[in-house]
Amino acid sequence: MSKMDNLRAMREAKYAAAQKRTAETPAKAATRAPVAPPAPKAQRSPSPTAPTTETAAADTDELCGHRNMSGRTCTRERGHAAKSHRYS
Repeated sequence: MSKMDNLRAMREAKYAAAQKRTAETPAKAATRAPVAPPAPKAQRSPSPTAPTTETAAADTDELCGHRNMSGRTCTRERGHAAKSHRYS
């Protein structure tokens, strides 16, 4: 037998084993109990130390706010003369 004949025989054996497994799988899946979806998580109240939307808006009023493709925002002042942005 040549190398290619051996490879072909191994491939056919793997295919036959895979077909045998898939033929057995639906019967096993039907006997298993259905899995319930996870319960929704309870919403947490905001912590007192977290900045509110009003203070966050006041902080961003002074910044450029330009966003790059990955979602980072520019930390330079609004209307900066520099051509490049500094992202964080």
